[in-house]
Order: sequence, then structure tokens, then C-alpha cells
Amino acid sequence: MPLYYIINVVFFNFGFDFKYFLMKKTALVTGATSGIGEATAIILANNNFNIIITGRRKNRLNVLKEKIVAETGADVFCLNFDIRNQTETEKAVDSLPSEWKNIDILINNAGLAVGMNTIDEGVIDDWERMIDTNIKGLLYITRKISPMMVEKKSGHIVNISSIAGKETYPMGNVYCATKHAVESLTKAMRIDLLKYGIKVSSIGPGAVKTEFSNVRFKGDDARAENVYNGFTPLAAQDIAEAILFIVSRPKHVNIDDLLIMPTDQAYSRDFNRK
Repeated sequence: MPLYYIINVVFFNFGFDFKYFLMKKTALVTGATSGIGEATAIILANNNFNIIITGRRKNRLNVLKEKIVAETGADVFCLNFDIRNQTETEKAVDSLPSEWKNIDILINNAGLAVGMNTIDEGVIDDWERMIDTNIKGLLYITRKISPMMVEKKSGHIVNISSIAGKETYPMGNVYCATKHAVESLTKAMRIDLLKYGIKVSSIGPGAVKTEFSNVRFKGDDARAENVYNGFTPLAAQDIAEAILFIVSRPKHVNIDDLLIMPTDQAYSRDFNRK
């Protein structure tokens, strides 16, 4: 029995298409300096992808690149820019060497929540940071990458949404609004890019223990830690594994929408805390 057949049977039993993994593809991951983005870059590099990692923190990008290269042997390219800035985003993508411009997968992960205030006490700077990152930043990078996919009539865009894109909770007003926008944009992209054979997916995580709450509470680590007291939250690795599953489906399969919750979380504010 040919070795290829044996290996393909093994991969099939685990839900993977072995032929897919024979082809070296390129994935661009935004917000790769921590959390879900970092875990996604690592897991994709471990599964035959070359990786473009992006983020504002240059030192973290360099450390991640060294880690990925040392552990996986994958090729890694760093793009250091602020996704909230349209000019920076465009210049960064334009600066890619020609061999890195054949991008197969775009992971729109960069995003954040800042502050928790009622609408009448909202902090305008917090609102702008969330809107500029979660909506405009996603649009800026997608506008640069999607035409490349259209030209070759293939590609996959994965937008990281949230349970906050499905519900609205107290003092989550603008953050929830931005993630509702991500949900709507995902559906719009799916419609607009359908005729080009481009896949578009959305993942909505529930409570994931990353730097998310530290950013939301502006460095108040004690308050951030309290968010996860009494239950086991998701880890960045859990979402990264789901992303790998989504982007490794056969060509005829698209996972449109995936909501992932900790076992102890039912809705955005409903937890089984022990």
C-alpha cells in the first residue's frame, strides 16, 4: 500500500485533507504579538504555512519570528505597523517582497476592547480606539489583500469576531457595536467575493484569557484577573486550533460562522462560577 495512501487515511480520520498540507501556503495574521494572533501564527507555522506576522510592538514580532523559525522551520516575515493608520497599513503591505505577496489566508485578528462605561459616560478616545482597530483596521488590511485573492480567484479571509457580535451586554455598547459590524462585514465579504471562489469565515470566541481584559481595564491587572475567577476560560490555543480547522477544510467546504464558548459560559454574562 503506497505511503501517501496510508498517511492520507490517517489525516482523513482526523478531519484533515493531506493533499492540502502538501502545498505550502502563506498566511497573514494581524495582531500577532500576543493572544489569539500569536497562537494562530505558531499553529499555522507548525502545519506547513509560511507566516506574515503583523503588529505595533516590533520587539514582540521579532521574538515571535525567532521562536517560529527555531521550532518549525517555517519562513516568517514581520510587518511592523499600526493597523488603525490607513497610510501605514498600505505602505506595509506594499513593502512586501514579491515572493510574499501570494497571500492565501488573511486572519483579521487585531482587535480590542477599551473601558466599560455607560453610553452617557463614554470616553471618546476609547470609542475611537475600538472603532479604528476593530472596524477600520480590518477594512484597511482587507482592502489591500482581497484584490490579490480576486486576481488569482482563491483565498480565505477569517475574521475574529466575538460573542459580543451576537449579543449586547451592559457597558459593552461600542465594543459590541464594533463586533456586530465585524459579523455584518463578514457576511458582506462572503457575498461580494463569492464569485471569485474566496472563502470568508467568522469566529466568535466567548471568554478567552489573554491580554484582552488587561487592555479593557487599562492595566488594572487585579480587575482583569477577576473576570476569570471561578471558571475555566478558553485559551488562545483553543481558538487557534479552530482557525486551523477552518482553513484546512477541503476546497468545497466553507465554515461561515463558528461560536466558541467555555463550558462554564452560556451567554456573554452568564457563567457557572464555582
